[in-house]
Amino acid sequence: MASKLWEKNFEINKEIERFTVGSDREMDLYLAKYDVMGSMAHIIMLESIGLLGRDELPRLLTELRDIYDTCERGEFVIEDGVEDVHSQVELMLTRRLGDMGKKIHSGRSRNDQVLVDLKLFTRHELKEVALAVVKLFDELIAKSDRYNNVLMPGYTHLQVAMPSSFGLWFGAHAESLADDMLFLSAAYRMTNRNPLGSAAGYGSSFPLDREMTTRLLGFESMDYNVVYAQMGRGKTERNVAFAMASVAGTLSKLAFDACLFNSQNFSFVSLPKECTTGSSIMPHKKNPDVFELIRAKSNKLQALPQQIQLIMNNLPTGYFRDLQIIKEVFLPAFTELKDCLAMAAWIISRIEVNEHILDNPIYDPMFSVEEVNRLAASGMPFRDAYKTVGLEIEEGRFVPDKNICHTHAGSIGNLCNDRITQMMGTTMDSFGFDAVEKAEKELLDRARP
Repeated sequence: MASKLWEKNFEINKEIERFTVGSDREMDLYLAKYDVMGSMAHIIMLESIGLLGRDELPRLLTELRDIYDTCERGEFVIEDGVEDVHSQVELMLTRRLGDMGKKIHSGRSRNDQVLVDLKLFTRHELKEVALAVVKLFDELIAKSDRYNNVLMPGYTHLQVAMPSSFGLWFGAHAESLADDMLFLSAAYRMTNRNPLGSAAGYGSSFPLDREMTTRLLGFESMDYNVVYAQMGRGKTERNVAFAMASVAGTLSKLAFDACLFNSQNFSFVSLPKECTTGSSIMPHKKNPDVFELIRAKSNKLQALPQQIQLIMNNLPTGYFRDLQIIKEVFLPAFTELKDCLAMAAWIISRIEVNEHILDNPIYDPMFSVEEVNRLAASGMPFRDAYKTVGLEIEEGRFVPDKNICHTHAGSIGNLCNDRITQMMGTTMDSFGFDAVEKAEKELLDRARP
């Protein structure tokens, strides 16, 4: 059985070990390839300051690249008796290279190892989320443009209120995603800072070159203060979770609307049959299960920042084992959000719109404001116009003019979708994905045999 990195000459109680390790070994599988990348950058730096021999570095890099490829193939495992991903990687190296494999830990603690793993993992996942958001955004904009002139009722208090349009409805959710992307961009920039070299939170007596590891790993900058680097554990996850929750909030509202508008009482849209299910007793049913699950999962994701905050909010400065529990709620959340975004984009691309909603006379009163405004524009005081139209409605004499003309920015006749798309593009450009991809490729290519 493999020993632990911290183990002394005593045997730990098995129940204590089970409780303290928890699901950390399963969670660490999310981080495995990023742990290897962090080790690659670290040993390149160690060689540059004389803590590794020139002949040792290429051998270690070759073996680490092999372990990285194992992770990419989904074949990396943390063996029984091995505590975490850091221990497993070091064990694999020592099996292949002997004592040379033990040298990779110089100048590091598991604290800054897991910090850099989490940063690299989160940085990658935020990119994946951002790309999934753009895909849904593009589908919404396309539908908004296609149905820009198709009117539908707008509601306040769930009462028919004023004319809206499918152009507005689809476009509103698109612009909401454009705002959500600002949160994702800010979270990405806070994540894209290098904590490696902070060790256990108080630095190292070795002359570590933190600028080098920052450059090798493609970080925009570093977490400079070593104490703050450790304080960032939990804070980073919380801030990222708030950004994810913002996206989830948009998804939840979109899903609720779609479920409502798909019901027979509305019949505004028809969802693709592939995303609905039937009833075991009612043969007519087509239940919007996919959007209902998106709504539920999105609402769960909106609770994520509070879960993280409650775990970390009364911890003093320094590392504490409490932070391990954050992994369990944080790491799997990205997959759930990406699944919801992908499903929503698929449905929106295939959703069908009822272009004849307003043939039903129950929606005639929503044109009352248009008539009030027409009378006011012709010179009648607004309050008199309001009263005149109100009496016509009460007496059943109101005849709506459904040919409306809204021209101001953001209205039915002037959606500004081009400007909203430009906003999204500007935010996407701010991430700087290309620089990160270039650095990661150069690091991995350097480790090729």
